[in-house]
Amino acid sequence: MDIGNLIAESLAEYTEEVKQELEVIKETVADETVDYLRSSSPKGRRGKYAKGWRKKKDGTGYVVYNSTDYRLTHILEKGHAKRNGGRTQAQPHIIDAERAAISSMEKRTEEAIKS
Repeated sequence: MDIGNLIAESLAEYTEEVKQELEVIKETVADETVDYLRSSSPKGRRGKYAKGWRKKKDGTGYVVYNSTDYRLTHILEKGHAKRNGGRTQAQPHIIDAERAAISSMEKRTEEAIKS
């Protein structure tokens, strides 16, 4: 057997294993992000906004979104003008979840590639 073909086969197997591991990592990080947002989101009278976080597969990755009150995400995250003047205080919760997800994804990806 040719050494070149052997190396190519080994690389193909390694690449496929890494791809499979990355799919598991992406789904796990998306699940963790949804859980984080559900626990850290502002709770209204009924907690509908906090319970509305979902994930969906989108192409090669996952999207985390609020299915119940998507209009509130920007208003709560950035604050908004009040009717009689002034502004409400921002309640940043999405940016924290995003940073945690990015950090977790980077760390787990490096581990998957090294192993």
